[in-house]
Amino acid sequence: MFARRITVVGAGYVGLTTGACLAALGHWVTCADPDAALIARLRAGDEPLREPGLPALVDEGLSAGRLSLVAGAAAALSTPRGAAEVVILCVPTPVGAGGVADLTALQAAVEEVGPHLAPGCVLVVKSTVPVGTAPRVRELLGRDDVPVVSNPEFLREGTAVHDFRHPDRIVVGSDSQDAAERVAALYSRLGAPTVLTDAASAELVKYAANAFLALKLSYVNALAELCERVGADVGDVTEGIGHDKRIGQAFLSPGPGWGGATLPKDTHALLEAADAADFEFRIVRAAIDTNTRQRRRMVDKVRLAVTGSRTGSLSRCRIGLLGLTFKAGTDDLRDSPALAVAALLRQAGAELVAHDPAVAPGRADPELAGIEVVATAEAAARDVEALVVLTEWPQFRTLDWPALAGLTVRPIVVDTRNLLDPDVLRRAGFTCHPLGRRVRTVTQ
Repeated sequence: MFARRITVVGAGYVGLTTGACLAALGHWVTCADPDAALIARLRAGDEPLREPGLPALVDEGLSAGRLSLVAGAAAALSTPRGAAEVVILCVPTPVGAGGVADLTALQAAVEEVGPHLAPGCVLVVKSTVPVGTAPRVRELLGRDDVPVVSNPEFLREGTAVHDFRHPDRIVVGSDSQDAAERVAALYSRLGAPTVLTDAASAELVKYAANAFLALKLSYVNALAELCERVGADVGDVTEGIGHDKRIGQAFLSPGPGWGGATLPKDTHALLEAADAADFEFRIVRAAIDTNTRQRRRMVDKVRLAVTGSRTGSLSRCRIGLLGLTFKAGTDDLRDSPALAVAALLRQAGAELVAHDPAVAPGRADPELAGIEVVATAEAAARDVEALVVLTEWPQFRTLDWPALAGLTVRPIVVDTRNLLDPDVLRRAGFTCHPLGRRVRTVTQ
């Protein structure tokens, strides 16, 4: 493999993971970010991201001299080893007005680095962007000697390093075949299947993949409700269909709805792209509607568990929440289904107390308004009328459930993740309300 001089613009979880992993593959990488304070923290070994393996990888890269960290993108384009041959943009593209991706940070990055790129340097867009962004970037660059390549990332929070090192595929799209092949060669040591295509197709791959996963999750959540209505067990049903290789086991676990920084943003972006092409993508819109309904259904389950009626009043009921982040293994609260359910419970008049291993009491975040965040599960269980499991933290399985039962006003658990063993809870004195599962009676 030929080592390249690479500049990565953006030191968030995608940018820093990309930079550190490319350095580990043998490239010479400079990772740049406009946040000078963040760069100072990273240089000091203070890694703010909860990404397993990333701090060690950054340290290894810095110690070996293959990874450097600088503040400001333009300053990172000229290194002691020469000008950057590849510049990878990993900047935020959040949802803006009307559900359209906000490309402000991307535009700023292109304008900053554009005049300083060496002739023949490849500019790579790894940020998730709408279809048609590549020609807009070329126009913004105003240079014919710098090819633009789309190279979408498929990293999941909490497993980003593993996902980089063990990719299902590498997708590279450009109107320049040579530039696309040069970018694909950066990952050659990974041995992953490589899809070389045009930029528009590469951009669409990311949205299409995430929308398909959202469809699958909405499907299994609807299936869980059907199981409850007909007396079937969703665990057995998903095991039965998951053995079909055409379906697979992944993304067949019901929950309180899908969320996070990716799936909601990308499904809406795909709808925007379809609308712009005068195409009604009804199945994706239905998945989003099903997801919204799923969150309301979780509140109805809590109502039923506490009051005996799906329309019962939760006014002034103290409810304990176990989990606030959008999934286990991260401290990310963005578009968390747990918080969406919490907001609906607050609207219903419930008083909320919550514990999450990654959310410290006193954390400043407007999303936590109206929720009393406590340091332990015991504190979350004290004097509540129900405990609601909203995030699949594995440590919740090993809590002292008999002790928790003694702290509650009513020993009720609504398990929206099917994380816990209903029989363990029953023996601890709890009544368990899972999703789409039959709660079997254990005979001694």
